[in-house]
Parts: sequence; C-alpha cells; structure tokens
Amino acid sequence: MEVDEVVCLPRLSRVAVCGGTHGNELSGVYLVRELLKVKKGVMEKEEEQEEEEPLSVLKVLSNPRAMQQCRRYVDTDLNRCFTHATLNGLTSGTVPYEMIRSRELNAMLGPKGRSGAVDLVCDLHNTTANMGLCLIAYSDCDWICLHIFRHLQRKMPDIPMRYIHFEVSNKESYSLDSVGKHGFAMEIGPQPHGVVRSNVYTAMKAGVQHMLDWVCFFNSGTLFEGESVDVFTMIKHIDYPRDSETRNITAAVHPHLQDRDFCPLHPEDPLFQTFSGETLRYKGNEPLYPFFINECAYYEKGIALSLARKRRVVIPTIRVQTEQEQAAHVQELASEEEE
Repeated sequence: MEVDEVVCLPRLSRVAVCGGTHGNELSGVYLVRELLKVKKGVMEKEEEQEEEEPLSVLKVLSNPRAMQQCRRYVDTDLNRCFTHATLNGLTSGTVPYEMIRSRELNAMLGPKGRSGAVDLVCDLHNTTANMGLCLIAYSDCDWICLHIFRHLQRKMPDIPMRYIHFEVSNKESYSLDSVGKHGFAMEIGPQPHGVVRSNVYTAMKAGVQHMLDWVCFFNSGTLFEGESVDVFTMIKHIDYPRDSETRNITAAVHPHLQDRDFCPLHPEDPLFQTFSGETLRYKGNEPLYPFFINECAYYEKGIALSLARKRRVVIPTIRVQTEQEQAAHVQELASEEEE
C-alpha cells in the first residue's frame, strides 16, 4: 500500500503494564508478578546501554485487595473509576476502595490528560468469552495502538486477534488504560475467572513481550509502513430476556451462538433459547459481529453480548520524532496546558 505521508510521533519513554485491575482475572495477575521478579543483573545490563535512552517499564498490580480475595472488585468496578469526575471527586465520608485506588493509580501513572502521564498503558484482562486475543481501545485512529496490534498479528499468527474500538462520543473514557497518552486493554479468553490456564497465560506473556519489543523498535527509529487493518467498532449491548416483575433472566444464549464471538450475526439468526425451550431470534436490521458472548462478569451489568460493526481502517506510516521535533512537541503541549 502506498502512503504519501509519514506521521512523526513522540518517543514512548514510559510504558505501564498493569494486571489485576479485576482481581479474579488471573493471567494478568501472575504475569505482572512474574515481571516484577527482575534480576539485578538484568537492570545493570540495561544501564550499561548508554547509546539509547532506556525504556522505563512500570509493572503495576492494580487492585491488590480484590486480588487477595480473588474477586472482580471489592466495592465497585475499578475499571469504571477513571473519569475526571471520579478522579477529582470529594474524598470526605465513606469512599469505595476502588475509587481511592483509582486516584492512587492516577497519581502514579497520570495525571490523566496531562503531559506527565505515562506514554502507554497496557492493561491486562481475561474474559470467559471465546474472543482470542483482543486489543480494546477508545480510538480508531491511535496509530501507536493500531501499529502494535498489527505487529502482534504478524508475530502471533496462530492466535485469533481483533482490534475493538469503544466509541465514546460525548462520554468520557472510564477505564485504567485511558490514563496514559496511549492505551489499550489486552483481553484474552476464554478463561474462567479465578482460574489461570497455561495457554492463555502464555499468549498474554507473548503479547506483552511483542508489544515491548515494538516500542523499542519504534524508539530506535524503525519506520513502520502504513497498511490496513480490520477494526470492530462497538455499536450496542444486548441484555438477556427478563421477567418484567422479578427482572430474572428467562433465557440463555442460544447454543448456535455460544462461543461464536466475531462470527457475523444476521437478522433472524438464533439469539437466545428460553428456559422453556423457545428460540428467540435476532431482530436487527443488518449483520453485526457479536463479542463478549455470555461473559460471566457482565450478568450484573445487564449485558448478554455486545455487537460491533467491522470496517477497514488505513493506518499511516509512522516513525519516532527527532529530538528537534520532540522539543517542539513538548513546548506545544506546555502551551496547551497553560491555556
């Protein structure tokens, strides 16, 4: 693919790898624990490399209390606590633990939306849905995240991989990865919550390593050619059928749909099967792509599955900024923050 323009982007000097944002999603918990076992000799070897500015990788266990209890959260979902309103809210009275923790993480990795925030946040998650490895981001034009995704596709061809775009429109992004200048969740499944499966853990470990390798290549001046990638933009959520009085669910995901994440769902395809045996069909006007099908953690959120529209996105050729370009960029950001 021919690309006329090269996009020059700032160096990624600080990267955060976070696990345990949900305390029962164990691949990220054990991977970050493993990454924290850095031998002193390795650190000394890195410090000897004076030709290049070293990459700082922060390894963060996001929700230690939930991890101790092997629960998704203690008081409230930590991965919904990173809006500016929550991060800057009142601290008097009884404040849920996860809100307090979100402010601690924002101080460590942010502040969100400011020049001092880390350059890239990779937040590690597991899903009970059959989704393979997904990168979930709030932007479909963050060239850093999209190039990382393409790099992972090349390096891990045997693992189904998709890029999911959560369009926020007028709403603010609320998850931990939004604290960084760039960020995404790395979501891998299927894996039951409270369980670690070696194949899922290994895939996550490889994905994180390839991501860090890409950052080093980018910082060293590698030119990454533009190309096209498929992006799944989330359109809507669908809840389970419910009893109007008790609000109990009255059906389960249909057997023909279960485990078929990212397979097209066409109008009149089976969607749910009631507990009395009736098939309920999809009444949408167009084929869409289901994902997070029957995710265990989403029962409480009233989500049986999410639906996305797939489209092809052209990503440009990119390279790291020169020192002069970087200095100009820093000055521009400082001016914007003063305003």
